[in-house]
Amino acid sequence: MKVQGEDMKRILWVCNVPIPRIANDLQVNVPNICGWLIGFANSLEMNKDIELHICFPILGLKETKKGKVGNISYYAFSQPKVFGFLPVEDQLKTSPLMEKQIENIVNSVNPDILHIFGTEYPHSLVAAKAFKKPDRTVVNIQGLTSFYWMHFNSGIPYKNLKSFSISNIARGNLLNQSKRLKERGKFEIETIKNIGHVIGRTDWDEACTKEINPGVKYHFCNESLRDSFYTGTWDHASCEKHSIFMSQAATPIKGLHFMLKALPEIIREFPNTHLYIAGNDLTRTDSIYSKLKISSFALYIKSLIKKNGLEDKVTFTGQLTEMQMKERFLKSNVFVSPSTIENSPNSLGEAMLLGVPCVSSDVGGVKNLIEHNKEGYIYQGDAPYMLAYYVKKYFKNISIAEKFGARAQKHAQETHNKEKNLKTLLKIYEEIINGGRNG
Repeated sequence: MKVQGEDMKRILWVCNVPIPRIANDLQVNVPNICGWLIGFANSLEMNKDIELHICFPILGLKETKKGKVGNISYYAFSQPKVFGFLPVEDQLKTSPLMEKQIENIVNSVNPDILHIFGTEYPHSLVAAKAFKKPDRTVVNIQGLTSFYWMHFNSGIPYKNLKSFSISNIARGNLLNQSKRLKERGKFEIETIKNIGHVIGRTDWDEACTKEINPGVKYHFCNESLRDSFYTGTWDHASCEKHSIFMSQAATPIKGLHFMLKALPEIIREFPNTHLYIAGNDLTRTDSIYSKLKISSFALYIKSLIKKNGLEDKVTFTGQLTEMQMKERFLKSNVFVSPSTIENSPNSLGEAMLLGVPCVSSDVGGVKNLIEHNKEGYIYQGDAPYMLAYYVKKYFKNISIAEKFGARAQKHAQETHNKEKNLKTLLKIYEEIINGGRNG
């Protein structure tokens, strides 16, 4: 990476959340998302040719907070408070304070490359404009809100999309939430139109970004995942037989409603089947607060559970740490990703790294991660009967589960190879710097 006669390169990341080490240093809640950031940050921190800086929003900060963990410098800027009862366009506005703080961070770091992770919030666009160097600005595609919104409510009856709950005062019903995603997508579209480079990893994200900006330079780079998932291997003898695991379910995009439609058919043949879902129980109504908080989506999920008699067949695990998540993967007979849209779901990557038998909806970039009928099963996303069919195939055939799991693990070890992915990322950084210099 280092060019002879020049100093180390300063890279400024713009992220939606702090990585866990930084969150702990700031004494704020540790996010359970963005595991790929941890992998890349850990790798770059040890590279003597890179000076890594990370900035991110924290709700309601009055002034920028700075610090350092290991070799990583960080900067927390103000995230404006928003109110759900305001019109969508007003909820997504930036603030002069945030703009000034981001501008000061960019000018202070004076990076060789601005690397933006996530484009759905205003701060990404603000940072890109503050840097004023599109040929040195790269966006790492996570999901793409400007396309996700079209799939947000897939498979949910219209009466439930427009239904009202007390929490809708703050969130809006599902139709309104979809509209909010669409509005966020406007920031994303403008950001991608005004930068020179994107980093992606699937046919889906390349197609989408090229539709937004045909002239953008697309760079391929896989993601490195959380450290603990690179060790350990699923064993059928040790798992809870006929258990199914979902890693997320808080929004309609994660497809819990499809899983609950598939579950009765699985139970009919395998009565001891049990579904575990990582995260807090979104259907809780055992207190006044939980009754007020429950969303219209959660009410729909609650109605599906009751309608299909699944009260004793579904368990929300609560929030899981990295190690607890790994343990839950390894205990499960099958991992399921029934999402309505994904780019490259890290939960699927983590399951594959551990050799857990996987079933995934055929959405977004999933085909780039796992090969159907060889490493796992991919099914038509709006066909829960096919989801049930493939889960039952694993339950019936231990050898298939073991064979597919082993092949998936081998594939994932290549896809998420830390050393290989770091070399690719460093090469992309070098290409961007040299291209900007030559330009």
